[in-house]
Amino acid sequence: MRSILVAGFLTLFLIVTFPLIYIFRFVGLFSKKAEVVCSQKVVNVAFRIILFLAGAKRTVIGQENIPKDTPVLFAGNHKSYADIPLAYLTCNKYVGFIAKKEIKKVPSLSWWMTNVNCLFIDRSDVRQSLVMIRKAIEKIKNGYSIFIMPEGTRNHTDKLIPFKEGSFKIAQKTGCPIVPVAITNSDGIYELNHKIKKAKVVIHYGKPIYPSQTEGEKKQIAPYVQSKVEEMLAEDRKLVFGEKSD
Repeated sequence: MRSILVAGFLTLFLIVTFPLIYIFRFVGLFSKKAEVVCSQKVVNVAFRIILFLAGAKRTVIGQENIPKDTPVLFAGNHKSYADIPLAYLTCNKYVGFIAKKEIKKVPSLSWWMTNVNCLFIDRSDVRQSLVMIRKAIEKIKNGYSIFIMPEGTRNHTDKLIPFKEGSFKIAQKTGCPIVPVAITNSDGIYELNHKIKKAKVVIHYGKPIYPSQTEGEKKQIAPYVQSKVEEMLAEDRKLVFGEKSD
């Protein structure tokens, strides 16, 4: 029943709000920020309804760690399609996500994502990936945050796929802080069951990491950020599954 409700709402949303995409883009001709703000408010409402219908019970930790006066690069693990709405509703930023290029083929959905500063990447095309990184750098310079999932694909195991170094150039080239993000059990909402079920989810924001910090293990920023995400995941599994952290 939850799967039908979510699918029905998403379909209705994409149809009913279709004209708003072009209205907001027209607004963007005069103020890009106004376009992003209006679009994000609509998307936020949609995400709240979707997670409510899905029965997702959210626990948010560490929002106070997110810098308030500067755009940031969020870097989190990737377990589920639900990761984007979960992060969107809790990061307290105007943020664009870097998503796989296949989503760009979905009409209306991809247009809404474009309206809220999302970027699409073909990980098999190195040249295109570099173009995407340059666009993300421009977003940061213009005051918008970016959310990356450097595993590169959804991962349903407890062991993280090694974080890819390339996307962290966004922070290295701009000097913006990196906020590690751990998402626990978001795949319990859908992917583990192949139908939508209510689930307890924890999303945890760690302390910011600055690219200028180069002492010791921070010289290789990707594995350092990954280690911080792993620490939070181990801690948060206790909240969801009652496990003891190592």
